[in-house]
Amino acid sequence: MSKWRQPSILPGFGLTLGYTIFYLTIIILIPLAALVWRSSSIGWAEFAALATDERTVQALKVSFGCALIAAAVNVVFGTLTAWVLVRYQFPGRRLMDAIIDLPFALPTAVAGIALAALYAPKGWVGALFQPLGLKIAFTPLGIVVALVFVGLPFVVRTVQPVMEEIDREVEEAAATLGANRFQTITRVLLPALVPAILTGFALAFARAVGEYGSVIFIAGNIPYVSEIAPLLIVIRLEEFNYAGATSIACIMLIISFVMLLVINLLQFWSRRRYSNVR
Repeated sequence: MSKWRQPSILPGFGLTLGYTIFYLTIIILIPLAALVWRSSSIGWAEFAALATDERTVQALKVSFGCALIAAAVNVVFGTLTAWVLVRYQFPGRRLMDAIIDLPFALPTAVAGIALAALYAPKGWVGALFQPLGLKIAFTPLGIVVALVFVGLPFVVRTVQPVMEEIDREVEEAAATLGANRFQTITRVLLPALVPAILTGFALAFARAVGEYGSVIFIAGNIPYVSEIAPLLIVIRLEEFNYAGATSIACIMLIISFVMLLVINLLQFWSRRRYSNVR
């Protein structure tokens, strides 16, 4: 008997698989196929011209560059935050744990207005940097701040459960064998956390690339400087340039897919390497 036709303890495999394929087709595959089809209808020459347009290229650089920086920042500070929440007991720990999820529930437009008010040149935080000649709001730096805000929970909530499963006896055993704290972190803890960290990075990056509401209020939206690709898509739609809008969206889809594929390959490699080490 084929392994695919072996009876399962849990019944209903065919029904659930069919529903899963149907759901993914309706929700994901058909909209993406429509996007690609609409983009291909303009012809490769016009698509290439739209893809290489200076304003489009600069908007893509701003979106993906800021998203990468924000995701990298979230990896560092999100992992540290998860470590504090898992390894230490202190007053207000549950409150801090609840605050982590605030960007999930807070409307992005509200977050954007609040961040713009705080980091504006006359805001509470922006005024502190103004004498130093550092402008945060209405610059790409402000975009990074907004993307860090919306992406932090993804890293924390991905790393935290994995960190909770790591027994402290492993750290004690490493210390008993003569490892210092740095060696314990780099050789014992990090190999087990790398797949979760990469997953958190991918989720934070994906959220940051498509973020719109919290960014447009703090970005300044200056073409060639702080204009993000999602905003450029909206501008093209308002101009009734549907071909241009779908082309930019298709380019973002291709770049995002390639980057997420690379991240998934790194996850697979890190899991395999960790299992071989164990």
